[in-house]
Amino acid sequence: MHFSIPDTQECTDHNGSNYTGFNIHINGEYHCTVRYKQLFNLHEQLKKFNGNELNFPPFPPKKYLPLTPNQLEDRRSLLEKYIQAVGQSTSLINIDLFYAFLLTAQQESTGERVRDVTIDVFLMNGYKIPISASSNERSYSILEKACSQINLPNPYVYYFSLFLIMREENGDLTIIRKLQDFESPYISQKNIPGNLKIMLRKSYWDPEYDLELMHDRVALNLLYVQTVSDIEKRWILCGKNIREQLAILQARGAKKEYLDVARNLRYYGYVQFKECICDFPTPDSKVLVSAGERELNLRIEVPGGEIKDRSFKVTRMRCWRITTHNDIIETDIQTVLQKDPQLDLSFEYLISKDNLQWITITSEQAILMAVCLQSIVDELLLKKTGAKFKQPSDFRNGSFSYMKRDGSSQVINLSQSSSEDTISSSPNGTMRLGRNEPTMSMNKKHTHKF
Repeated sequence: MHFSIPDTQECTDHNGSNYTGFNIHINGEYHCTVRYKQLFNLHEQLKKFNGNELNFPPFPPKKYLPLTPNQLEDRRSLLEKYIQAVGQSTSLINIDLFYAFLLTAQQESTGERVRDVTIDVFLMNGYKIPISASSNERSYSILEKACSQINLPNPYVYYFSLFLIMREENGDLTIIRKLQDFESPYISQKNIPGNLKIMLRKSYWDPEYDLELMHDRVALNLLYVQTVSDIEKRWILCGKNIREQLAILQARGAKKEYLDVARNLRYYGYVQFKECICDFPTPDSKVLVSAGERELNLRIEVPGGEIKDRSFKVTRMRCWRITTHNDIIETDIQTVLQKDPQLDLSFEYLISKDNLQWITITSEQAILMAVCLQSIVDELLLKKTGAKFKQPSDFRNGSFSYMKRDGSSQVINLSQSSSEDTISSSPNGTMRLGRNEPTMSMNKKHTHKF
């Protein structure tokens, strides 16, 4: 998970007093704005649950005088390191509490009123599953409701996930991101511009898992409709003869036989990204990147129009990092960042014995690529330890106290991660962008090692 606090906002509360809001971004997208005292309250509750075993970076100390620009930048940087550490914690208690905090903060930041809504979840063939839910329900709850509605057995629910997918003007589909358990699908979909749909796709990489799922009629159908869609979008490559064979099987409704053929095709089960730029094999190479079974694959356009294929195995990657290149725009009034900063995914790869080389991909989807890499590694570790996919019964009960921006508190259930009350940012004042010089990093790096 990629957590950052790239900037701050100058806010005004209902009494007219100014305060600083810290903008939390997760996996490259704005998620919420919180005050220092809200994060401090979260820290105190984590200490309460963990005692002296809380092994996180130091929480930035309170200051009783207004912060200078340099002090504010130091606080932003320390808070960013802190939430990154919490987000990477392996403690179930920490993660449940942290995710509940993030969901409630998302609701407060958007001012979204808690109410009953209908959330449409789509299969990859366009079939719609209307879900009756609360506007603040977490992703796992919506996923479980969708799977229950189509009669998918509980043991197979978490082989699938909900994804935000955008339909481009030319009709192509682009995966924006996988919806996580710290967010409300309803709020996230509503607050990202574009023609977005919430779609159900499998969330694992190893095709061996298919063999178990194909014994169940509903799971088989989910795999089938996704595979048909991926072949139609040419995310899965196949020649003319195979395509004709698949068309015959599709016309017969022979879903298992269709999958038996498709599972042997190149890029089956991969996620394909938009065309982008890479410095391998030469600077400014045009590449088509796909993430799949234990690898990141590049289809490279070489002089003459030929396409060459190069695979980079995750087991040969020493580490990877995301770098954000922010261009500062100076005006007479304020200093701001460009709207869409350049994103790089760089990974250090063992090309040959004793030969490590950094390879950099420049893409607006760089963070999604990094999330896919981490997911592949997580799955490898899951198989290595013999652990199982989580089950609907695995989520914790319990509660914690959420401090709102105005300093008042309310009890939040961990299982639902919100109360019946409306949490709105409007009573706490309006937010305006301030000078971003002291709170923005020109070149932010986040490194993950495997």
